[in-house]
Amino acid sequence: MKKHFLSIIAALVPLCAVADDGMWLPNLISARIADMQAKGFRLSAEDIYSVNQASLKDAVVLFGRGCTGELISSEGLLITNHHCGYGQIQSHSSVEHDYLRDGFWAMTRAEELPCPGLSVSFLERMDDVSSQVLRGYEAGMGERQRDSVVRSNSARLIEEATADEKGLRASVEAMYYGNIYYIFIYREYTDIRLVGAPPSSIGKFGGDTDNWMWPRHTGDFSMFRVYAGEDNMPADYSPENRPYSPKRFFSISTKGVQEGDFTFIYGFPGSTREYIHSSEVEYISEVSDPARIDIRTRRLEIQKRHMAASQKVRIQYSAKCASVANAWKKWQGEVKGVRKMNTVQKKREYERAFELWAAGSRYEGVTERIAALERELRPYAFARDIYSETAYAVELPKKNLVLKDYDIDIDRESFVVEMEAFLRYVPEEMQPQWFRERLADFGSIEAWSEAMFRSVDEREMALEFAERMQEWYLSEIRPQIARLSSEMALEYRTYMRGQMEFEKDRDFFPDANLTLRVAYGRVCGYSPADGTWYKPVSTLMGVIEKDNPDIFDYNIPQTLRDIYARGGYEDTPVCFLANNHTTGGNSGSPVINADGELIGLNFDRVWEGTMSDIVFDPEVCRNISLDIRYALFVIREIGHAGHLIEEMDLR
Repeated sequence: MKKHFLSIIAALVPLCAVADDGMWLPNLISARIADMQAKGFRLSAEDIYSVNQASLKDAVVLFGRGCTGELISSEGLLITNHHCGYGQIQSHSSVEHDYLRDGFWAMTRAEELPCPGLSVSFLERMDDVSSQVLRGYEAGMGERQRDSVVRSNSARLIEEATADEKGLRASVEAMYYGNIYYIFIYREYTDIRLVGAPPSSIGKFGGDTDNWMWPRHTGDFSMFRVYAGEDNMPADYSPENRPYSPKRFFSISTKGVQEGDFTFIYGFPGSTREYIHSSEVEYISEVSDPARIDIRTRRLEIQKRHMAASQKVRIQYSAKCASVANAWKKWQGEVKGVRKMNTVQKKREYERAFELWAAGSRYEGVTERIAALERELRPYAFARDIYSETAYAVELPKKNLVLKDYDIDIDRESFVVEMEAFLRYVPEEMQPQWFRERLADFGSIEAWSEAMFRSVDEREMALEFAERMQEWYLSEIRPQIARLSSEMALEYRTYMRGQMEFEKDRDFFPDANLTLRVAYGRVCGYSPADGTWYKPVSTLMGVIEKDNPDIFDYNIPQTLRDIYARGGYEDTPVCFLANNHTTGGNSGSPVINADGELIGLNFDRVWEGTMSDIVFDPEVCRNISLDIRYALFVIREIGHAGHLIEEMDLR
C-alpha cells in the first residue's frame, strides 16, 4: 500500500514541478515560446500576439476596470466571471425581478439588458516608448523633475496615439520601477449588454466560505454582448447598434482537462510586488494585513447579520459584502503564506548577498537606503491604511451614494466599529485635532453615531465628518507618503536595475499593473498540509454533497437537484486547478489549452497561495478555474439557453 501511494506521488510531482511563475508581456513572448512549446504548447508567438494579423490577444478584453473577459462567438458574445458581472446583475435586480437569486437569460437580442457605465477594451498594440518618455531627462535631475518630464512626454504620446481613430484610449505604464515604459493603445466599446447569468446559488455557490478555497464548486460565469455602430466601431448605446464582429474569438474545447495538461492564461493581472524589500514584506504581513483583517471582520459581521434578516438588504449589500470579504480572506492567506515561506528572512539573506556583490559599485547601500525610508514611511502608510478602512469607508457622506443600495442601520453600526478601530490603531498624536474635539463633545463613538445617522435626509454632520477627515489625510498624511514614496521610487529603480545585473541568468518579468500578460503552466493538484493531496478537478457530485437548503450560499436550485437525481451526472466537471501565476484582474481570464482553445475561466487562487503577489511558491500556488464544460451545462440545462451555445465554435 505504501509503495503504491509513493508511486502515485512520484507520478504526480514531475507534472507539477514545471510551475512557471511569471506574468509575461505578450509582445515579448517570443523569448518564452521555446519553453512554452517544450511544455506542450503547439502554437507560435505570432498566434499569441500580433499587430499584423488577428491573434489570440484580439479575443481578450479588459472588462470594466478590473477584470478580464473573452469573446466566444463571431457575434460579440463575451464570457467573464459571475463576480465580475455581479454589479451589473445587481443593478438590474429588484425584489420583483431578483436576477441575483433567480438568474437571467435573454432569449432574444431584444431581451439583452443595456449596462450603462460598463466598457470593454481591446488592446490594439503595445510599444516600448522608453526613449520618448524620458526625452529631456538629464542625469542629476530630482525625482519630481523626472516625474514632470515623464508626465509631459506621456501626455503627448497618448494624444498622438488616440487623435485619429474612433474609440481609442491609451496609457503609458512604467515597467521595472520606471526602468522601461510602454504605451498601451486600446479600442474601448461602451454599448455592452447583459445576456445571461446563472442564479447566485450556482454563480456564487459557496459564497465567502468557499472563497479562495479548494475544492471549489462555483459556476462563476456571466455573459454579455458587445455592440458596435454600423462600421463595427465603438458607439454610444443605441437600439440601432449591431453585435460587434471580432477580429478573433475563442473556439471552445469540450474534451476536458487531465492532470499535467498544458495551460496558459491571457489576461489583465492587477498588481504584484515580487521585488520589494524585506521591510515592506514585514509591514504587509505583520502590521497592515492583520489590522485590516480585524476591522473588516467586524464590518462583515454587521453586514451579514442584516442581510440574513432581509431579502431587500441582501440584494442591496450582496456586491458590497462580497467586495469587503474578498480582500479580507485573501489577506489572511497572504499572511499565512508569507510566514510559512519565511519570506522576510529569505529576502534579508538575499539583500545581504546583493550588498556584498554591490560593494564599490553604484548599487552599494541601496537596500539600506530603502530600509531607512520604509521605517520613516511606515507610520504614515499605516495611518493611510487605517483611514481607508475606517473613516473613508463610511457610506452616508459619499457623493455618489445610491439610496437604492444603502441601509442606514448597517452604516450606523459600521461607523462605531470603524471609528473605534481608528482610535485603537492610529496613535493619538497623529489623530486629527478636530476628531478628538468632536469625540469629546459627544462622549463616545456610539453617541456620535446615533446623532450622525438619524436620517439620510440629514447628511450635514456626515458630510462635515468626511470633509474634515479627508482634510487631515490630504494635509498631514498624504504629503508625507508622496515625499517618501518619491524617494523610494528612485531607490527601487536603482535596486531593480541592480537585481537584473546581479542575476544575469534570471528572467525577470515586470510586476503586474493591469496590462495584458501571459502566464503558463499545467493542470496540477497540490498538498496544502502533511498527509493531504488535492486532486485538480471537482465535479457535480461535490456540489450535491455541499447542497444545504438551510444555508443561503449552499442552497442550489431545485432544477439542479432534479437533473442530478436522474443519474449519470456525477462526473460532470465543475472546476480545475493549474499552477499559472495569477492575481486580481485575472478574474475572467481565458484558460487556454495547447491548441489555443478555451477550456476554462480563471476566477480565484487557493488560499494557501495568495502570497503569490509577493512570493510565488510552486508547491502550493494554484489558480482555480471554472471548467468551460460546466458553463455549457448550466447554459443548456439550467438556463435553457441553447441558442447561445449554437453561436459558439465547439471543438
